[in-house]
Amino acid sequence: MARTDNDTWDLASSVGATATMVAAGRAMATKDPRKLIDDPFAEPLVRAVGVDFFVKMLDGDLDLSMIEDASPVRMQAMIDGMAVRTKYFDDYFVDAAAAGVRQAVILASGLDARAYRLGWPPDTVVYEVDQPQVIDFKTATLAGLGAEPTATRRTVGIDLRGDWPAALRAAGLDTSAPIAWLAEGLLIYLPPDAQDRLFDNITALSVPGSTIATEYVPGIADFDAEQAREASRPLRDHGVDIDMASLVYAGARNHVVDYLGGKGWGVAGTPRAELFVRNGLEVPAPGDDDPLGEIIFISGTLR
Repeated sequence: MARTDNDTWDLASSVGATATMVAAGRAMATKDPRKLIDDPFAEPLVRAVGVDFFVKMLDGDLDLSMIEDASPVRMQAMIDGMAVRTKYFDDYFVDAAAAGVRQAVILASGLDARAYRLGWPPDTVVYEVDQPQVIDFKTATLAGLGAEPTATRRTVGIDLRGDWPAALRAAGLDTSAPIAWLAEGLLIYLPPDAQDRLFDNITALSVPGSTIATEYVPGIADFDAEQAREASRPLRDHGVDIDMASLVYAGARNHVVDYLGGKGWGVAGTPRAELFVRNGLEVPAPGDDDPLGEIIFISGTLR
């Protein structure tokens, strides 16, 4: 089903199911003996959502021979991709904290557990913004595990199509002090004009010294919907409500580096292939790579 301006979802459907898929990838990367990342909360969160496909993946019970294009090499490439992506954004927050930033905002936080697993300085406040039911599910699940945040965690239950800047202010965000912003795995699910508004709002809330991290997918401009639909078909065949062709907003949009640069941010992009090399991993062959093509990871500081 195509996206609409007022569509909704939970963690087992539509855009929400992609958050669970990402968490499953983090759980698998955590199990990897190379230990690029450590997210002990990803697996229990995925199990709590209860999508059978992802639970079987965690248990090693998937018969890959029954899933088209799901060779061990391709599956490892996907796990490695999630590992380098997660490490990039983990390191971003660690570096921001080392620079003295004591506020972090995670937009469309989904099943992100960084407020619980990173070593934040004692006076750090982490704001998580997502739909209320997503926030409530994660909060209740982690509380049931006895997990405690490693920073002051403040949740902001609001759809990003609403007035989330006002909601953040109401939750205590100090717009006179630097903020570390994260928009991970979000932009392709926003229409081009909404992407611009997101960055406009972030800029309006930020003072010099604030930081930002996100990613840019150049391939979204000439997105092949049929190829993406086929790539996600094995998931649907196994009961996962994900059709990437209907979830993303394709077409031309502003390049993130250029747009943020025009707003006063000094940002730089790092191609995902470079992250593979930097972390000692084999760069996936084109046939084993993400159907969206190359991903550029972006971070920088407001001047």
